[in-house]
Amino acid sequence: MKNRIYLKVFLLAVLFSGVSFAISCSKSADDDSSDAETATGASESTGNYAESDCSSLTGTAKIVCLANNFLATLSESQQSSAVIALNLTNAKRWSNLPCGLSCRNGIAFSSLSTSQLAAAKTLAQAAFGTGTGEGYDEFSQIMTADDYLGLSASGYSSGNYVIAFLGTPSTTGKWQLQIGGHHYAQNITYDAGAVTSITPMHEAVEPKGSFTYKGTTYTGPIESEHTAMQEMLGALSSTELATAKISGTFSDCLMVPGSTSNTMPSTKAGIKVSALSSATQAKVLTAIAAWVNDVDDATAASYLAIYQNELADTYVGYASNSSATAGTASSFLTANTDYVRIDGPSVWIEFVCQNGVVMSGIHYHTVMRDHKRDYIGL
Repeated sequence: MKNRIYLKVFLLAVLFSGVSFAISCSKSADDDSSDAETATGASESTGNYAESDCSSLTGTAKIVCLANNFLATLSESQQSSAVIALNLTNAKRWSNLPCGLSCRNGIAFSSLSTSQLAAAKTLAQAAFGTGTGEGYDEFSQIMTADDYLGLSASGYSSGNYVIAFLGTPSTTGKWQLQIGGHHYAQNITYDAGAVTSITPMHEAVEPKGSFTYKGTTYTGPIESEHTAMQEMLGALSSTELATAKISGTFSDCLMVPGSTSNTMPSTKAGIKVSALSSATQAKVLTAIAAWVNDVDDATAASYLAIYQNELADTYVGYASNSSATAGTASSFLTANTDYVRIDGPSVWIEFVCQNGVVMSGIHYHTVMRDHKRDYIGL
């Protein structure tokens, strides 16, 4: 009898012990779940990226923070499209054609939600210059010009612009930010927290001059570059213009956007800037600044200083401009194939007038390259 009682007590003890253990295990799992939910609620995150406050940061640290904020808004599938390998093949994949992702890397603006697009544009604002008609403002106007073209022809839209990261955004590693579309390409390379290259850069616009879209009138993106080049050429005397003249006709920039084989000429053509008056030299530097100022202000100042130090050994050349008059700035760069080039030890800038593709009249194509820093280290 006693043995039966002991057996019952033993079985009851085991039973209650198991229930207690199950309750304990269940409570532990619930606690972990609660902690995970709390952690998730504290910071929006997707994959390896988490949103954070970037307001106190500056320079590359801010760019990286905003890049991670944008990436955190994307799904893991979108992230895999936006972040790709940093190599020469990918770095050279940019274009001046309305070909969307078929000729570019990354993820299209049209595929982004409102909040995702806002995060992408916040990043672009920080990476580009802050001046009126320059940097981010110019980028926005160029995209709007494409929306304007889309009213008359298919295939043109700000939604076809893209963003990509070649390598993972970091303040210690090497990576490149690519933002571009039909008439725009920024390829900014960062390495160990510093900007090591701001080229290749492509900027263009159709229509040239002012246009109105959805009730807002835009005064003309690329006009600051156009005017600066006109004033530079207008400052040359007849004798200087004769020296600066380049043989041949240019239907597009020599270092065409997306070029994977063209190389910049090893022999300089045109007139050497050191032969010009100090006032005219200043106009050459102003023309260079019109492109350099399209990256963030601190980086622009740094690169402009480099190009200024090399200014004496820089050359100015032009072609066509058959109706131009020496001393009259506005008479330059007005007709199809009118062309001008600035070629320094580092800087290379081209500006050409082309017949319109969608609209009547001419439109502008430009490219900025760097002899020493294009695709640096790739």
